[in-house]
Amino acid sequence: MPTPTTPYDLTIIGAGLTGTALARHLSTHTPPHPMGPRLALLDASDDIGNATSKANTAILHTGFDTTPGTLESRLVRDGHRRLLAHAQATGIPVEPVGALLIAWTEDQLAALPALAAKAVRNGVHDTRPLTPAELYAREPHLGPGALGALHVPGESIICPFTTPLSYATEAVRAGVDLHLNTRVERITLTPEGHELHTNRGTFRTHRLVNAAGLHADTIDRLLGIDDFTITPRRGQLLVFAKQSRQLVRHILLPVPTALGKGVLITPTVFGNVLLGPTAEDLTGPDARTANHTTPEGIAHLLEHGRHLMPALLDTPVITSYAGLRTATEHDDYRIRAHPHLRYLTIGGIRSTGLSASLGIAAHAAGLLAEDGFPLADTPGPAEPPRMPNLGESFPRPHQRPDLIAQDPAYGDIVCPCENVTRGEIRDALTATVPARTPGGLRRRTRVQAGHCRGELCSAAVRALTADHIPDQP
Repeated sequence: MPTPTTPYDLTIIGAGLTGTALARHLSTHTPPHPMGPRLALLDASDDIGNATSKANTAILHTGFDTTPGTLESRLVRDGHRRLLAHAQATGIPVEPVGALLIAWTEDQLAALPALAAKAVRNGVHDTRPLTPAELYAREPHLGPGALGALHVPGESIICPFTTPLSYATEAVRAGVDLHLNTRVERITLTPEGHELHTNRGTFRTHRLVNAAGLHADTIDRLLGIDDFTITPRRGQLLVFAKQSRQLVRHILLPVPTALGKGVLITPTVFGNVLLGPTAEDLTGPDARTANHTTPEGIAHLLEHGRHLMPALLDTPVITSYAGLRTATEHDDYRIRAHPHLRYLTIGGIRSTGLSASLGIAAHAAGLLAEDGFPLADTPGPAEPPRMPNLGESFPRPHQRPDLIAQDPAYGDIVCPCENVTRGEIRDALTATVPARTPGGLRRRTRVQAGHCRGELCSAAVRALTADHIPDQP
């Protein structure tokens, strides 16, 4: 999209989960332009959801273990409710597998009643303790020595890739201008609002929202605000082959610490199992780009895996990845309105950001409305977009004779590891928010995300996508 010559009414910096969720909320609670406000969503990357949002454990949390009374606790609970409804409306795969908070020591076992009481204060009333016998009946492949657990049935797994894609799709269809590859380098205050000086020219906007994730504090400082500092917290994870899925029935959580929930084992909607994450606070000039795994991190995860579930390590690891969480010196989200600047910051959104995203969007929209931005209380009529189903517990296109009868491309499998069809690849390349990189295509279809990592299908994929994704390796 070309750089605009006329100002926007509101611009959001950052097209991750938070930014896309807010763009969706604002655009669906106002009339489309020119009757309603003109909205823009900017991101320095070449795709939406391409940083912290794409590298998480893909768990939809109830908020049972958040700190009661915090903004995070409230927004996770609200976001959980909203996202369950949104996923059902748009076809995002969700599996309510439940979680087991496992005690391996007497101290951890003694802590479980307090965690159950905390869950009640957070509005989660259906947890219950399990004896060792009950625990091993539910998870027979668990390593030896567990003393008991707390069952949290409301925890779910979700697709982390189609979630922000659904938000962005709905926002763009409602009239939001999406500008990718647009890095904000400098901001100038003007009597009318802000001038955003970017690598693609100058954008003018009356109001500005900072949802820049790992760089939210940097954007704040461009406007003279020093409210928090982000210390990236790296989380490394291992992805096990699909035969591992039969070993794991629940999300298996350790008793949490100050650094987070610790190393966990969780199934995914894609049929794999994750082990991780680590929790490494990073400093130095390269800290915000250190989203890579390390030999030390992988060794740490394997050590935990041998204790938690030895049988898991008998299945192949097909890949590993790392994500950077936006940890700050504060224990809560940093969502602050600055009315004198016509500016709103959404910062410090840590590992609960996926679950809280729609709650954060509603809260941020409320702050904007208090400052005079025109919003309706309820969204206008719209048909929710249907997202591609990437979950293995639901019929994929190649398993739907009705779909194949209408379009044989959905029966033409290109990626045999993940059963991705020619029709799905075509749809991803021509969607409202299309794939324009190999990674973007993988997140929209699962192509080349399987056991062989593209060895069997890379030539076919390059041939199908050459007109849309140039310069592929």
